[in-house]
Amino acid sequence: MKESKKTIIIGATPDASRYAYRAAHMLTTHGHPIVPLSIKRGTVAGETIQDLRGKPAIDGVDTITLYIGPQNQPEWQEYILSLQPKRIIFNPGTENPAFIQAAREQGIEPVTGCTLVMLQVGTY
Repeated sequence: MKESKKTIIIGATPDASRYAYRAAHMLTTHGHPIVPLSIKRGTVAGETIQDLRGKPAIDGVDTITLYIGPQNQPEWQEYILSLQPKRIIFNPGTENPAFIQAAREQGIEPVTGCTLVMLQVGTY
Protein backbone atom coordinates (compact mmCIF):
# COMPACT_ATOMS: atom_id res chain seq x y z
CA MET A 1 0.00 0.00 0.00
CA LYS A 2 1.25 3.41 -0.95
CA GLU A 3 1.69 6.13 1.61
CA SER A 4 -1.25 8.52 1.76
CA LYS A 5 -0.30 12.14 1.20
CA LYS A 6 -2.47 14.83 2.77
CA THR A 7 -3.11 17.20 -0.11
CA ILE A 8 -4.48 20.73 -0.10
CA ILE A 9 -6.25 21.72 -3.30
CA ILE A 10 -5.96 25.49 -3.80
CA GLY A 11 -8.74 26.57 -6.14
CA ALA A 12 -11.04 23.64 -5.34
CA THR A 13 -14.45 23.77 -6.97
CA PRO A 14 -17.80 21.96 -6.96
CA ASP A 15 -17.87 22.46 -10.78
CA ALA A 16 -17.50 18.99 -12.34
CA SER A 17 -16.12 20.45 -15.58
CA ARG A 18 -12.96 21.79 -13.86
CA TYR A 19 -9.63 19.98 -13.42
CA ALA A 20 -9.53 20.85 -9.71
CA TYR A 21 -12.79 18.90 -9.27
CA ARG A 22 -11.37 15.90 -11.14
CA ALA A 23 -8.18 16.06 -9.07
CA ALA A 24 -10.15 16.03 -5.80
CA HIS A 25 -12.00 12.88 -6.82
CA MET A 26 -8.91 11.16 -8.20
CA LEU A 27 -6.86 11.97 -5.08
CA THR A 28 -9.52 10.48 -2.78
CA THR A 29 -9.87 7.43 -5.06
CA HIS A 30 -6.10 6.92 -4.69
CA GLY A 31 -6.40 7.13 -0.88
CA HIS A 32 -5.00 10.63 -0.35
CA PRO A 33 -6.90 12.78 2.18
CA ILE A 34 -7.79 16.17 0.70
CA VAL A 35 -8.37 19.62 2.11
CA PRO A 36 -10.17 21.68 -0.53
CA LEU A 37 -9.56 25.44 -0.24
CA SER A 38 -11.14 28.09 -2.42
CA ILE A 39 -13.05 31.33 -2.48
CA LYS A 40 -15.88 29.21 -3.95
CA ARG A 41 -18.44 27.52 -1.73
CA GLY A 42 -19.69 23.96 -1.88
CA THR A 43 -18.43 20.42 -1.52
CA VAL A 44 -16.16 18.26 -3.62
CA ALA A 45 -15.36 14.56 -3.25
CA GLY A 46 -17.38 14.48 -0.03
CA GLU A 47 -15.42 17.34 1.59
CA THR A 48 -16.65 20.84 2.36
CA ILE A 49 -14.60 23.46 0.56
CA GLN A 50 -12.96 25.66 3.18
CA ASP A 51 -12.77 29.42 2.64
CA LEU A 52 -9.28 30.27 1.40
CA ARG A 53 -9.78 33.87 2.60
CA GLY A 54 -9.85 32.58 6.17
CA LYS A 55 -6.34 31.13 5.70
CA PRO A 56 -7.12 28.12 7.93
CA ALA A 57 -4.30 26.49 9.88
CA ILE A 58 -3.68 23.00 8.50
CA ASP A 59 -1.12 20.57 9.92
CA GLY A 60 0.69 17.64 8.36
CA VAL A 61 0.52 18.83 4.77
CA ASP A 62 2.42 16.70 2.27
CA THR A 63 1.38 18.34 -1.00
CA ILE A 64 -0.33 21.50 -2.17
CA THR A 65 -1.71 21.32 -5.70
CA LEU A 66 -2.45 24.67 -7.33
CA TYR A 67 -5.42 25.42 -9.53
CA ILE A 68 -5.23 29.22 -9.44
CA GLY A 69 -3.42 31.20 -12.10
CA PRO A 70 -0.22 33.18 -11.50
CA GLN A 71 -2.18 36.45 -11.48
CA ASN A 72 -4.09 35.28 -8.38
CA GLN A 73 -1.18 33.65 -6.54
CA PRO A 74 0.61 36.64 -4.94
CA GLU A 75 -2.32 37.22 -2.56
CA TRP A 76 -2.00 33.65 -1.21
CA GLN A 77 1.71 32.88 -1.67
CA GLU A 78 2.80 33.73 1.89
CA TYR A 79 -0.06 31.69 3.36
CA ILE A 80 0.66 28.71 1.09
CA LEU A 81 4.35 28.72 2.05
CA SER A 82 3.42 29.05 5.75
CA LEU A 83 1.66 25.65 5.57
CA GLN A 84 5.12 24.11 5.03
CA PRO A 85 4.19 21.42 2.52
CA LYS A 86 6.86 19.01 1.30
CA ARG A 87 6.00 20.05 -2.26
CA ILE A 88 3.81 22.33 -4.35
CA ILE A 89 2.47 21.08 -7.67
CA PHE A 90 2.16 23.82 -10.27
CA ASN A 91 -0.46 22.37 -12.61
CA PRO A 92 -0.53 23.49 -16.27
CA GLY A 93 -1.37 27.20 -16.42
CA THR A 94 -0.27 27.87 -12.82
CA GLU A 95 3.49 28.02 -13.42
CA ASN A 96 5.04 31.02 -11.67
CA PRO A 97 8.86 31.38 -11.66
CA ALA A 98 8.91 33.80 -8.70
CA PHE A 99 6.69 31.54 -6.56
CA ILE A 100 8.71 28.47 -7.59
CA GLN A 101 11.90 30.23 -6.47
CA ALA A 102 10.31 31.31 -3.16
CA ALA A 103 9.25 27.70 -2.50
CA ARG A 104 12.79 26.43 -3.23
CA GLU A 105 14.26 29.00 -0.85
CA GLN A 106 12.06 27.60 1.94
CA GLY A 107 13.06 24.01 1.23
CA ILE A 108 9.76 23.15 -0.47
CA GLU A 109 10.00 21.10 -3.66
CA PRO A 110 8.27 22.82 -6.58
CA VAL A 111 6.87 20.37 -9.13
CA THR A 112 5.80 21.59 -12.55
CA GLY A 113 3.37 18.90 -13.59
CA CYS A 114 -0.21 17.72 -13.66
CA THR A 115 -1.71 16.11 -10.56
CA LEU A 116 -4.07 14.00 -12.70
CA VAL A 117 -1.24 12.63 -14.87
CA MET A 118 1.00 12.04 -11.84
CA LEU A 119 -1.75 9.96 -10.20
CA GLN A 120 -2.45 8.02 -13.40
CA VAL A 121 1.20 7.09 -14.02
CA GLY A 122 2.06 6.43 -10.36
CA THR A 123 4.49 9.31 -9.77
CA TYR A 124 2.32 11.10 -7.19
